[in-house]
Amino acid sequence: MAELKVTQVKSTIGNKRPARESVRSLGLKRIHHSVVVTDNAVNRGYIRTATHLLSVEELSAEGSDQS
Repeated sequence: MAELKVTQVKSTIGNKRPARESVRSLGLKRIHHSVVVTDNAVNRGYIRTATHLLSVEELSAEGSDQS
């Protein structure tokens, strides 16, 4: 399954509660903290809610070659 590397680039101070809670639900605790999460609908929703606070990179699935 694909994975996303999510990095918090801005503070949650002064943002609305749904954005703050989404950042926390992704496992991010401070600015420049990164986590790798699975690419699913729940995590995409969290990212969409707080897109102005986050930087997202898609990680390639190098080791999951199934022929």
